[in-house]
Amino acid sequence: MQRYKNLSGESGVVAYEIGDRAITIRFSGGDRYLYTDQSAGADNIAEMQRLATLGSGLSTFISQVVKERYARKLD
Repeated sequence: MQRYKNLSGESGVVAYEIGDRAITIRFSGGDRYLYTDQSAGADNIAEMQRLATLGSGLSTFISQVVKERYARKLD
């Protein structure tokens, strides 16, 4: 997984992995979630991938837009 840049210093996201039409997010508590085109929508996945690469705004986007539309929680 890539370390999330966290430019604001306040994000709950610590790492991410971009996949084909998917993104895996690791949050500060250690939980990892897989989001896919099917679970969150293609436009939202594209935006999450963009924000992850940018290093800013990902946690806010998830909490305000995507919410709990993950495909599954990972071990």
